[in-house]
Amino acid sequence: MDALKLISDSSLKKDAPAVNIGDTVKVHVKIKEGEKYRIQVFEGTVIAKKHGGINETFTVRRVAHGCGIERVFPVHSPVVDKVEVVRSGKVRRSKLYYLRDRVGKAAKVKEQIR
Repeated sequence: MDALKLISDSSLKKDAPAVNIGDTVKVHVKIKEGEKYRIQVFEGTVIAKKHGGINETFTVRRVAHGCGIERVFPVHSPVVDKVEVVRSGKVRRSKLYYLRDRVGKAAKVKEQIR
């Protein structure tokens, strides 16, 4: 059990992104095309965080061309290059799945003033 804990602690990112539910974030993802890597940015609202430790993930949702797109990103994955918080959201829920049913301005999250 101690060996498992050592392995999981060594693969944790030291600078893990501090994202909260309702935040609008830009996730920089490494994509391999042939032999080269490029960075693709996925911007959206964090609607969920799950688990903890090495298995921690967060779900980002955005609407593109009238179609809702959700991606789940592991926090400690080497594929996730960096996460920028564009704006902080003011929410009272831990999961914002209700945003899936909303359209237009109703799908917006209020900004938290800091």
